[in-house]
Amino acid sequence: MSASASITVTDIDRLLPQTQCGKCGHPGCRPYAEAIAEGEAINRCPPGGEATVVQLAELMDRPAVPLEVDAESPKAAVIREAECIGCTKCIQACPVDAILGASKQMHTVIEAECTGCELCVAPCPVDCIDIVAHPGWQAASTEREQNDWLARRAELGRRRFENRNARLERQREEKDARRRERMRARQQQRSETKAPGEHVPSTATPATSKPAGNLRARKAAISATVRRLEKRLSTAPDNQADQSALEHARQQLADLQAQSEADTRTDDNKQAIPASSTLNSLRIARSAARQRLALANRQLAHARRQGGPEDIATAQALVERAENTWQDACRALDNAERH
Repeated sequence: MSASASITVTDIDRLLPQTQCGKCGHPGCRPYAEAIAEGEAINRCPPGGEATVVQLAELMDRPAVPLEVDAESPKAAVIREAECIGCTKCIQACPVDAILGASKQMHTVIEAECTGCELCVAPCPVDCIDIVAHPGWQAASTEREQNDWLARRAELGRRRFENRNARLERQREEKDARRRERMRARQQQRSETKAPGEHVPSTATPATSKPAGNLRARKAAISATVRRLEKRLSTAPDNQADQSALEHARQQLADLQAQSEADTRTDDNKQAIPASSTLNSLRIARSAARQRLALANRQLAHARRQGGPEDIATAQALVERAENTWQDACRALDNAERH
């Protein structure tokens, strides 16, 4: 048996910096360690730098290849508290629960527990988070002090990451249990109130209610997909697969909106009812387009501050697409209001 065959994921994970930043392409250091154990490259950790590559190479008996991207020194997030609106998006994004705050209340970063992962920056709707050199790292004046500080940060980051994941899993299980309990209660209530053989008439119009309900359900599902993809692209804007999926989902949503408008116009011709729902839908679409444009502009501003030419070009392309979507939404609403 080779030496590498006896190496565990824990052995590999112990050498990683535990920033949980995802810059290696995995959602945390432990998943990256699992991928390395399966044969993935060992040079994809910018926070770990060349030192981590050398340690992994020795452990795995592989060549110490150069980093895929430039190494990064330890960082920390700082919230400009006077500008914070208390949206909690940074709290939700932090992989180590290092941000304190509540809805509509000022947030603050726990400096000693921040790993500098930068995952809180993109979700912030007012761009009030800065990434700075970690004060704890700057205070370490000797190589030994630096190594001790890195070891403490790694241990704390690993523990808080695991605790957060356990908490989220527990909350998901509790939510699922509550949903199952509600479903059982509804089923029991229906069985108790409905007599044997009794037929409960439908109050909906057979010819129109089911298609309308299906259309609304499809729109809701696709809208959820769009929001999920936009959130993922806010942290990884150069993901081509997600960009293509987002464009496809938006096109599906536009097609469903057109179908909904056609159905509304048909109902108007038959019943002479004003198309207020169509106008509301178009206003919602315009509002969503405006939000996407604002998000794209924030990503561009972030790329200009901290990214390279490729990051800026990608962000500019996102802004152009968002601008076109915004203009289309405005024109559609203007046309509908004139008619």
